Amino acid sequence: MKTLYDVQQLLKQFGIYVYVGKRLWDIEVMALELDHLHDANVIDHKTFAHAKLVLTHEHRLEEAHENTK
Repeated sequence: MKTLYDVQQLLKQFGIYVYVGKRLWDIEVMALELDHLHDANVIDHKTFAHAKLVLTHEHRLEEAHENTK
């Protein structure tokens, strides 16, 4: 799992589609949904950790992008 798209595809497997309208908010909601899946033991810890790492990276990139505007 290397991209935000990969995380979206993971969530899609569980019928979770996220579109809030702002990319930063989408990433935050995806992180919450991922937490819920992990807490319910639906996904294993390795998958969870990789997905969280991708989301954290994308969140930082998006914040940096917004701050340069």
